[in-house]
Amino acid sequence: MISFDEANKIISAELNNLKTKTTESKLLESLNCILAEDIISDINLPPFNSSAMDGFAIKYSKEITKWEMIGEISAGNYKSFKLSNTNTVRIMTGGKLPDDCTAVIPVEDVIDNGSLIELKNSVLIKPGQNIRKLGEDLKQDQVAVQKNTLLSSKHISALATCGKNKVKVYDKLKIAVLVTGDELVDIDKIPTGDKIRGSNLYSLLALIKEMNMTPVNLGFVSDIKSEQERKIKTALESDINILLTTGGVSVGKFDYIPEIFKKLGVQIKFHKVNVKPGKPLIFGTFKNKDKVVFVFGLPGNPVSSFVDFILFVKAHIYKLFKIDEQNSIKADLSESIKKVDNKKHFMRGIYGYNSDSSKYFVEKLVSQSSGNMVGAGRANCLIVVDETTRSVAKGEEVECIMI
Repeated sequence: MISFDEANKIISAELNNLKTKTTESKLLESLNCILAEDIISDINLPPFNSSAMDGFAIKYSKEITKWEMIGEISAGNYKSFKLSNTNTVRIMTGGKLPDDCTAVIPVEDVIDNGSLIELKNSVLIKPGQNIRKLGEDLKQDQVAVQKNTLLSSKHISALATCGKNKVKVYDKLKIAVLVTGDELVDIDKIPTGDKIRGSNLYSLLALIKEMNMTPVNLGFVSDIKSEQERKIKTALESDINILLTTGGVSVGKFDYIPEIFKKLGVQIKFHKVNVKPGKPLIFGTFKNKDKVVFVFGLPGNPVSSFVDFILFVKAHIYKLFKIDEQNSIKADLSESIKKVDNKKHFMRGIYGYNSDSSKYFVEKLVSQSSGNMVGAGRANCLIVVDETTRSVAKGEEVECIMI
């Protein structure tokens, strides 16, 4: 059994060998994809000096408090005016400013009689106020959006501003899911006797879709060794990038997955990680012609499978594409935590903000059962407790991984 850190090093080193491909995508279709190029601005942003609000463009002079109105400029309707210290132009938000303008006075700061404006008492103005200067957001030929950015709606706006109707993005990884177990029935069936619904299949497919990767649903397979071998062999020889199996990875009589992996040529890099939940995890690689398939044998317990995906699959896919997810935070523990082993624990918890104390807090869920996915569904984070730590006192700061 290896440590959490050792497992991460092994997965990271292996996934660096994954050959990523790129494709050109239409702008709106690139949403939630990973950008495969730096986007360079072809213009200055803003492309001219403009007004940050509705007001009056002036040539600033400390002594002047009255200005004669000589015209009006609205956004997209520029007219050339020559400003002196004693005249002004009405300007709308976004309007291009006259060349001589050195300040914009907000509408609410003046008395306006139509042909003359006068500064209200006690209002102070200063040079440069309320002016958005040419190129202050971004200079022409600078990077607007960096390569390896996970594109969200806020990035689409920046890409559009740079005139990009198509961008280069990374191809989505194909991630297959196969769920094993005689006890499982599909979710449209009522489980009877000793059967249960196979929620793992849908949990993992949802996690893959949430990452905007391509899920491949291999369905369920019984605890018949030959059937498992046949399905896994077919999957490994297909065009997938990653294979996920659940169940059959522990030490039970019908836990055939490690043996099948070895027989089919999967090079197992490790089996069992010193974590809770998710200890029985298997990771390996399979050479399929000119590419490598990365194989994760996840535990059958729903929470273990979910947590292992977050920690070892999702985290390393994002690392492969150099995406900094920023999902680790700190919070004060609401109640003390104790554990009786030397595993690294990832406890389901609820993270929030206490307005009375002005502090962030986290509360451990009562049930930490590896089978209680309904309870885990109420959690919004995993509380991290290191291997050597046996207890954490109430009020101590802990690391939380948002889920």
